Amino acid sequence: MPQFRFSEAARLLGVSDDTVRRLVRSGQLTALTDQAGRGVVDGAELAAFARTNAADPHDPSGIGRSARNRFVGLVTEVVADKVMAKVELQCGMHRLTSLMSSDAVDELGLRPGVLAVAVVKATHVVVETPGSV
Repeated sequence: MPQFRFSEAARLLGVSDDTVRRLVRSGQLTALTDQAGRGVVDGAELAAFARTNAADPHDPSGIGRSARNRFVGLVTEVVADKVMAKVELQCGMHRLTSLMSSDAVDELGLRPGVLAVAVVKATHVVVETPGSV
């Protein structure tokens, strides 16, 4: 059973260590103790908490689509030449990069500071775990 120290849980949730301690005190997360006597949270419980408490920012596009993976964020960088462009978005703690035509960048008005929605429709997703099993 994977366990995460409070500091690790905080990084995974995108909050402070103190917030994790408050979640434990309020009963929203259960504290366990590891072999070294440190406070830890069960990985499965942390995953369930993260899933039920995920707050997606409002999607300003206002349209329906079949892709379920939408990331609302700010454009942080645009590098373009005459034909192609690389656009980076910061969506919460996630940085996404998209390659598109320079015409698309111009038509969408993409530049640093612009609110945008990255839509990901993937048939191939690679999942990795740290370390060896």
